[in-house]
Amino acid sequence: MNANLPPPAAVQQLHHYAYRARDAEETRHFYEDILGLPLYHIIQSDYVPSTGEYCPYTHFFFRLQDGSFIAFFDLGDDVAAEPSPNTPKWVNHISFRVNTVQELENTKARLQAHGIEVLGVTDHHIFKSIYFFDPNGIRLELTAQLADEFEMLQESKTAHARLAEWNARKEQWRKERASGQSSAPLKPQTNDRPEFVPPA
Repeated sequence: MNANLPPPAAVQQLHHYAYRARDAEETRHFYEDILGLPLYHIIQSDYVPSTGEYCPYTHFFFRLQDGSFIAFFDLGDDVAAEPSPNTPKWVNHISFRVNTVQELENTKARLQAHGIEVLGVTDHHIFKSIYFFDPNGIRLELTAQLADEFEMLQESKTAHARLAEWNARKEQWRKERASGQSSAPLKPQTNDRPEFVPPA
């Protein structure tokens, strides 16, 4: 480590997460009218400031209660982003926090009234969640935290050791796979959800 390097910046919160939108109005209706996130800011240009390339766009932002944003780019071509071909649909998602489980239930009812399929309420022990997709195919999660700050602090004390154990087992799995000893995917040593068992 170079002792002359400045310390890492104190990252305060998420500023925004940006994704491609097929249509700005369709996306606005979903996030503002159904989920209640106000449209707050728009940037429009023919040229991308970070790269200088020509690609006309409308970049629009919806504000969350903590001042962070979820944002979208409408590139004016009515084309949606393609899903990742090698990743299950449930893996990549954005989770927004709400205050209570009742708010999860209320939002589930709102979404279903607009014809949106909702999974849950799902119990993750430290929080409960509902899951659904936006018009652009982005999987969204609303989460109500159940564990308090002390419980989460206790969880944080074992996180590095648990990840190190996974990393060590993955390194062994890579060697076994390279030598043809195993073709099965790596499984966790501990199942945090023992109530879920494969069907007989």
